[in-house]
Amino acid sequence: MNSKLFKAAVTSVIALTAVQAQAEGKLNIYNWGNYTNPEMIKKFEAQYDIDVTLDGYDSNETMLAKVKEGGTGYDIVVPGDYMVAIMVEEGLLAEIDASEMENFKNLDPNWVDVYWDPGRKYSVPYQWGTTSFTVDADVYGGDINTLEIVFNPPAELKGRINMLNDMNDVINAGLRYLNYPRCNSNPEQMKELLNLLVKAKEDWRTMDYAVIEKLTSKDVDLSQSWNGAAMRARNDRPTLKYAYPKEGFTGWMDNVAVLADAPNMENAKLFVNFMMEPENAALTSNFARYANGVLGSDKFMDAEMLDAPEIVMPADAPAPDFVKPCDQDVVELYNKVWTRLKQ
Repeated sequence: MNSKLFKAAVTSVIALTAVQAQAEGKLNIYNWGNYTNPEMIKKFEAQYDIDVTLDGYDSNETMLAKVKEGGTGYDIVVPGDYMVAIMVEEGLLAEIDASEMENFKNLDPNWVDVYWDPGRKYSVPYQWGTTSFTVDADVYGGDINTLEIVFNPPAELKGRINMLNDMNDVINAGLRYLNYPRCNSNPEQMKELLNLLVKAKEDWRTMDYAVIEKLTSKDVDLSQSWNGAAMRARNDRPTLKYAYPKEGFTGWMDNVAVLADAPNMENAKLFVNFMMEPENAALTSNFARYANGVLGSDKFMDAEMLDAPEIVMPADAPAPDFVKPCDQDVVELYNKVWTRLKQ
């Protein structure tokens, strides 16, 4: 090797070492907003002497768009089930082989061989739950376990409804109400769905992710909601009740995953293992108010979590519907319906 090449090689090694040193002791998390327990983060920082930064997003699609730009500097993301499958397909997640980590033994076997990540090569459970709606039983005293009151609301609820600003959640709820299959590419059925949504929107007040704020401020009396958010809202508004509509509702799981270009890869893996510790999983559940998929975590969870009606489904409720990613032609059709609805 001549002297110029040698100097260039040495310079590269020094630069690489400098980057590694700069990355040491840091972890950058990109998670859903209002979804991370500050006490859990403090515990991780103290245990590993790692400085954590946290940014928030409001949808899987927002997160995906940001990550696809590249160079985000984030290490950890928390995608939903279908989004994990998409990100794996697009090469955006690191293969971390969670099954080889010390705390993998704590995972509930029901959440290991999942459709979005069989054997858990790319992710581990964070929180899981359902998406339905919650309604003030003092305002409306009728049967709440039906999507009828969302798409053809009674007088008491007209103009008092918030829907999630989420294409899949709104469209899937409409398809269930019409008894049509999800990932639907049938033109006639989708036209009927669009007509249903446009008409129903006249009785909706807002379409917003701020479920807890909308309900606790009494800006609305019914909101499409995640079950944990419904429980948190009920703490401030005790007359709220969570519905399990007979037509069906969405089941989901959010997952801790590591980005393929994570600058702090080893620290990210530490965090993944940390989140499979029962006490740490419980810290998240006690804050966010969802189940977590880690065995033994119930011993550390708030007592009210163990019998909350938003968490423990009644025996006669339908099984949650976990919707797989739709084909691209379906996504394009959904986008057209959504654009028309939001006009």
